[in-house]
Amino acid sequence: MHHMTLAEIARGLADKQFSSEELTKVLLARIAQLDPQLNSFISLTEELALNQAAAADARRAKGESGALLGAPIAHKDLFCTQGIRTSCGSKMLDNFKAPYDATVVAKLAAAGAVTLGKTNMDEFAMGSANESSYYGAVKNPWNLAHVPGGSSGGSAAAVAARLLPAATATDTGGSIRQPAAFTNLTGLKPTYGRVSRWGMIAYASSLDQGGPLARTAEDCAILLQGMAGFDPNDSTSIDEPVPDYSANLNGSLQGLRIGVPKEYFSAGLDPRIAELIHDSVKTLEKLGAVVKQISLPNMQHAIPAYYVIAPAEASSNLSRFDGVRFGHRCENPENLMDLYKRSRGEGFGVEVQRRIMVGAYALSAGYYDAYYLKAQKIRRLVKNDFMAAFNEVDVILGPTTPNPAWKLGAKDSDPVAAYLEDVYTITANLAGLPGLSMPAGFVDGLPVGVQLLAPYFQEGRLLNVAHQYQLHTDWHTRTPQGF
Repeated sequence: MHHMTLAEIARGLADKQFSSEELTKVLLARIAQLDPQLNSFISLTEELALNQAAAADARRAKGESGALLGAPIAHKDLFCTQGIRTSCGSKMLDNFKAPYDATVVAKLAAAGAVTLGKTNMDEFAMGSANESSYYGAVKNPWNLAHVPGGSSGGSAAAVAARLLPAATATDTGGSIRQPAAFTNLTGLKPTYGRVSRWGMIAYASSLDQGGPLARTAEDCAILLQGMAGFDPNDSTSIDEPVPDYSANLNGSLQGLRIGVPKEYFSAGLDPRIAELIHDSVKTLEKLGAVVKQISLPNMQHAIPAYYVIAPAEASSNLSRFDGVRFGHRCENPENLMDLYKRSRGEGFGVEVQRRIMVGAYALSAGYYDAYYLKAQKIRRLVKNDFMAAFNEVDVILGPTTPNPAWKLGAKDSDPVAAYLEDVYTITANLAGLPGLSMPAGFVDGLPVGVQLLAPYFQEGRLLNVAHQYQLHTDWHTRTPQGF
């Protein structure tokens, strides 16, 4: 059962091959057995899962149907879940139990999805390796000595190890797509505003976006269908009709125009990954796509712009965690200033403190124009590059990451080296575009992903291309040894 995709589970439940309760028990036992190796979960919700599974079985018995009805999933631990710990991977929120469900959680529960637990993550979603969590690093099931990517590494590791078929995740600068690439999964960052951020604890509000992590594009389509939609509680939610993402998966790629930016193939890209990307281009050409070289001239400025904007927004968003309004409170403070200093110093980890300090500096009097305002202008240039490119092509293709997953601890002493691993993913967040990573091969036994980007609200196009690619390749079917 644990090797079944979401689509296969939906068919099995519809055909009464097994019940949701039976499947849930199998996966909970598998998590208990294997997750100690991975550390992919922060909290398990066995009682909730079994109750939801029984309710889903009862709904099916009454004739109800649905692709997510009775399907087991997990939520990244920054989606508020009523009565259940929502920690953001931080000591600051170690004891926080959300009094309400995030919109994503509520929508998926209404669709009948079964929540097995909350997955581990980089603290407050800040990181590219899932090493900054207060609950310890997550391991990559393809090689336990390597990182699974971040910040959604817990969701990615759990799905890759077949502990569950799919999970929710979030992407601020690549935190869905990069873990997907590192663990041989398909991960989709939707258009900014397509999925509600209400109840999703914020890192950088203008960049964060929730999305699905699964093994196939077909499964991502199913999960995104349950997540997407307008939410009046979220001021950044877009009131745009949600198409049937599964309906167009089998559309022909004949005549599809694919752009490959020349800037992607610089000296920083592992040549073995470049070769796999070229192989994926050839596969898509055989399916009828037309490939041409394009240029994104301002891509070189994206990383410095992102690492001004994101920390600036983080410093503002995290100011509420002060030991008074929200979060960890230190013991026996001497006065109010001591309370603030020690509560935040004890509650936040090193990476979060680093980004808060960078952000506060960028927003400070005298530096706002020099850093934050200039970064926002670069953001507009990056967006303009994409708009020009999409006048010529339908999708943009390239590597998801410049290198395969690195060893745990390898970049601890050089955080900038970890930041540079986001070079291909952060532009989609700066521009608000949808992006998808899909499996494209292996380097030294570690998975490699190929990234697709499309114009606003064209998630269906990305899923169509990925699904057709996966019908003609088998990378996504490979399973890590021992899982």
